Amino acid sequence: MKVYNMIKLTDAEFLEFVQYMHKNYGIDLSKKRQLIEGRLSNMVERKGMKSFSEYIKSIKRNDQQEISLLINKLTTNYTYFYREENHFKYLREVILPYEEQTNKLKTINIWSAGCSSGEEPYTLAMIINDYFQLKRMSWKVQILATDISQNVLDKAKEGIYAEESIKNLPQSYKNRFFKKTSDNKYEVTPEIKSQITFKTFNLMDPIVARNKYTVIFCRNVMIYFNAATKIELVNKFYEATQTCGHLMIGHAETIQRGQSKYKYICPAIYKKE
Repeated sequence: MKVYNMIKLTDAEFLEFVQYMHKNYGIDLSKKRQLIEGRLSNMVERKGMKSFSEYIKSIKRNDQQEISLLINKLTTNYTYFYREENHFKYLREVILPYEEQTNKLKTINIWSAGCSSGEEPYTLAMIINDYFQLKRMSWKVQILATDISQNVLDKAKEGIYAEESIKNLPQSYKNRFFKKTSDNKYEVTPEIKSQITFKTFNLMDPIVARNKYTVIFCRNVMIYFNAATKIELVNKFYEATQTCGHLMIGHAETIQRGQSKYKYICPAIYKKE
């Protein structure tokens, strides 16, 4: 068995890599030198490369599959159904009743930004279906789920999860919205799958929203951004949010008051008034 020696980053390579990832993907790796070496070194050598300089050149050719693999290596796509459940409780108990009472067009437009392997957007679809019950067909609900990584989007579209991933869901959701597979996993039903549109999207790109969003979920994504990049993104989200719409962020994330027009509602929940 071949033993790989860890390829070390030179100072110049580290600076070039950090600048490239920040400029193109908003990811702040300025304090992550050990992480870069630890997660990428063996992969670089397996590709037959002798240095990070060679690898950086290959990345700059803009091979989307290679870039997707890189981002997967550097970010942690750890998620599960019903993660940070107070967001889902707020959606069900505050946002949906408000929309039901005031939304004469009966349209709900939700964006799961940084959806990873799909647990979040599928949870949103299940909650909306459960809330409206038989009235669901009279509502036009659009759920857009985006991620920069095609790898995790492929898994999301498949919609198959281990039992551990769905353990926090209500039993009624498990019974109604999943079917058990032959290898004891759980697959999201076609009814729920059909309600999600999955797309690759880089949050550093301009956000074009013909129909503004009722809610934007961007949870545990901005932890990878520096302060300036984060507030720039939050302000883009604000412009894409409808009046009385909401932004949900991760509980490890904050938006400094005065740097955004969103009104603080409670930890990790903001509103456009």
